[in-house]
Amino acid sequence: MDIKGPNLVKGIHMEGLRVLGLPEQFAEYYYASGADELIFMDVVASLYERNSLSDIISKTAKKIFIPLTVGGGLRTIEDINHVLRAGADKVCLNTAAINNPEIIRKASKKFGSSTIVIAIEAIKESNGEYLAYTDNAREYTGVDVFEWAEKVQDLGAGELYITSVDREGTGEGFDVELINKISSKASIPVIAHGGAGKIGHVIESVKAGSADAVSIASILHYETINQLKNAAGSDKKEGNTEFLKNARSFNNIESTGIEKVKAQMIKAGISCRQ
Repeated sequence: MDIKGPNLVKGIHMEGLRVLGLPEQFAEYYYASGADELIFMDVVASLYERNSLSDIISKTAKKIFIPLTVGGGLRTIEDINHVLRAGADKVCLNTAAINNPEIIRKASKKFGSSTIVIAIEAIKESNGEYLAYTDNAREYTGVDVFEWAEKVQDLGAGELYITSVDREGTGEGFDVELINKISSKASIPVIAHGGAGKIGHVIESVKAGSADAVSIASILHYETINQLKNAAGSDKKEGNTEFLKNARSFNNIESTGIEKVKAQMIKAGISCRQ
């Protein structure tokens, strides 16, 4: 769940963010629908060098009882401690980790490796190389994705959250080549993110990409708007915009719900919590 200020937002290639509604409303709905975990990303935090989700984290943590991972703008051990005390169960680091890899070792020792998730925003270059980017894919680093994935694992990270920036928000499917190559090198869980347009893509990321988990947004968000828009659109709460009243799906995205995704995964022989 990408968050900007008080709002849940969604873009394509991590750009052109469109307001969808209040993140805590969507979070409650996804929890009730059977989500296994929620990931909150403050998508403008790196610009301001701070994470501004404390209030949203606190509100959400009081009403949902599944793991909550929070990322964006976390630069120091103190920043990590702050969001954990607000109610997060895990933190997701990207920019800070690339700028100062030693923070991974320090954070994993202090809070436990299972608490530290490393996000890798990957872009496939014209020569076929995959390079890691930071600041919501705005900043070039020149860091090889696969070498970086191995390094953060050695430093003590507990999970890898892999985003294909090329596929993110497009509905064209996950970058199976990217996910599979990282999964083959990693001994820690790999979460696939970026590109799901239908349930078949989710299944493919696990079957062909060997992902341990899948993070999805667009295929859920637009269906969820249909479920929430009458209640949400009837008042003046901050974050409830006209988009809620005029929700639409993009051509490549087949809206669905968590229950349907899980049912199809189980049918395909993939174990998941019902």
